[in-house]
Formats: sequence, C-alpha cells, structure tokens
Amino acid sequence: DGVAPARGIKCSLCTKALKKIQALAGDDPDEAAVAAALQKGCRALGRVMGRLCQRLVKKYKSQITEGLQNGDMPRDICTALGICRS
Repeated sequence: DGVAPARGIKCSLCTKALKKIQALAGDDPDEAAVAAALQKGCRALGRVMGRLCQRLVKKYKSQITEGLQNGDMPRDICTALGICRS
C-alpha cells in the first residue's frame, strides 16, 4: 500500500505501544493515570521496542495524553502524530 517499511514499522510500534498504554491507563484516565501508563507501557514492550516507545512518548507526550483522555483509538492518535498514514 505504498508505505515505506520504516514508516510501517513505526506505525505498528506506535499503535502497539498506545494500545498497551491505553489498557494500562484504563477508561477515562486522568493525566496521572496516563503518565504512569506511559512509563509502564514502554517497559512492557521489551528493551529495543521500549526504547523506541520512550522516544515516541517523550516527543509526543501531550498529544498522546490528550488523545487517550479524549478516548481516541491508538491508530487515530498515531495517524494524528503523522506516524501512521490515514
């Protein structure tokens, strides 16, 4: 579908990481719940993925927090960040 391999990998990492973080944050999370989930979620992905996840989280923390608090789907958040193509 014309997606560069690196972008595809980043997109699936972003989606996977945010699914994990979303599950950890629970329904209707406050900022503290999201912050804790961001820490735990990346650690749960293992070392290499975890490091990429942390970089992603650091760079887009406010957008990710906002997206999760709005109840956006992980894929939609990653698309909004420009990591996934819509």
